[in-house]
Amino acid sequence: MADKLRLDKYLWAIRIFKTRTQATSAIEDGKVKFQGTSVKASRLVCIGDRYEIKTPARKWTIEVMGIIQNRVSYEEAVKNYADLTSDEDKQLNKNVSASFFTGKRLSKTGRPSKKQRRDLNDLLNNESDED
Repeated sequence: MADKLRLDKYLWAIRIFKTRTQATSAIEDGKVKFQGTSVKASRLVCIGDRYEIKTPARKWTIEVMGIIQNRVSYEEAVKNYADLTSDEDKQLNKNVSASFFTGKRLSKTGRPSKKQRRDLNDLLNNESDED
């Protein structure tokens, strides 16, 4: 069993997906393919397998070079797969990642600070007193 592992756990362990739930969802949605066909999350991964993976951030083509049971650091994880992504897909990945919205606000924008909110309340209260 040391040389075989579930696909969802493998994709999580090599840091393609942040959680196993995300890996399982992507597999169930058909975003992970083995030899052009969709696979199940319970599929056993073997050394030499090639997978095509679509994530929100990029498109991957990987070959399994080693099996790891648990999530490890990025430096260790990249030793267990070979990135075979074509040059065309790498160019697409650059364009997608540049326009990909992470959901984070820029610093100093968005909600007002506590002091700014108090100043706004004072301003609005003074205007209503004048009416």
